[in-house]
Formats: sequence, C-alpha cells, structure tokens
Amino acid sequence: MDDATDRTLSAVGPRLKQLRQRRDITLNDLAAQTGISISTLSRLESGLRLPTLEQLLPLARTYGVTLDELVDAPPTGDPRINMRPIHTSDGATILPLTRRPGGIQAYKFVLPTGRDDAEPDLRTHEGHDWAFVLNGRLRLVLGQHDLILNPGEAVEFDTRTPHWFGATGAGPVEFLSLVGKQGERAHVRTATREHHSD
Repeated sequence: MDDATDRTLSAVGPRLKQLRQRRDITLNDLAAQTGISISTLSRLESGLRLPTLEQLLPLARTYGVTLDELVDAPPTGDPRINMRPIHTSDGATILPLTRRPGGIQAYKFVLPTGRDDAEPDLRTHEGHDWAFVLNGRLRLVLGQHDLILNPGEAVEFDTRTPHWFGATGAGPVEFLSLVGKQGERAHVRTATREHHSD
C-alpha cells in the first residue's frame, strides 16, 4: 500500500465517527445495521484499524453516502452535488445541499404536518441560522417570539437565542436552512432526533 492510499484510509476513521454522531446512531445500532462488530467499528473510528472494501460498502449504504464521499476521494470536476436524504424516525427529511467541508452549510428540510398545540422544546447552540420557507407554514419560536412564516419569508438569528422550528397543523413545510460550521452538528443531530427542533 502506498503512502497516499494509507493516508486516505487513515482519514476515514474520524469521518466515520462524525457521520455516526451527526445521525445520532449508537455503535450498537450501527453494528446491527451493517453486520460489523461493535469492536471493529470502534477500532475503525479510532483509526486503530484500516477499513476494507467489505466494511466500507455497508457503512456507505447505512449513511447514505457514496464510497467517494466516505473516503474523501479527490473531486472529479463534476460540480453536481449528490443529494442523499437523511430520513428521521419521525418522518422528517433533511437534504444536505453543500458538500464543501467547513464554512456555511446548506440544508433543505421537509417536516411532516405538525400539531398546533405542540409544546416547543427550545434549544441553543453556537452559531447563526438562516431559514427560507419554500412551501407550507413554518412555526418558529425564538426567545419570546412565536412566529408563523409563510412561503417566501426568511428569518435570520443568533442560535444562542433559544429556538424551535415546527410545521403547523395546516400541512407539511419545506424550508432551506443555512448554518455556520459551529451549528452544523447541533442542527443535524437535533433535527434527526426531533423533527421540529433545530
């Protein structure tokens, strides 16, 4: 194995761990979904073991990414983004719209119909958030404000202010969201846990 290949495979471990944490999956759950033992998964994530193709294939399938994305293969010059949706247990769908590491990250959220009497679970994290409603009605609770955003409306705020997003009882909502590097992990992890929070 040449040095470049060895370096590429060595970098897979931290990427695997980041993908698992972003999707809020435990090692137990991942082992059940991939058929790879917990100890092997742990060694892969910590870099104590280099991955094989037989291990990378089920991991890529589980995370909904390509092998190229998993090993951070050099770009081929094709600017198209391979949008792999993240489906949450409560019916929400998150589409990553950017692939460049660092900087601002863009996502499209599709939240199923909510309840008008839903009790907001306000969250805070470092960073800024920007959201633009494409379809439906988006409820945003931001500090003391309880707002309904309609298609074409946008909001921007400091995410250290307690906040919560949700669809209303009127139907599903689709919105775009831009988050800074600090808020990306909190944004995706919380959204996969509970569709109406950010």
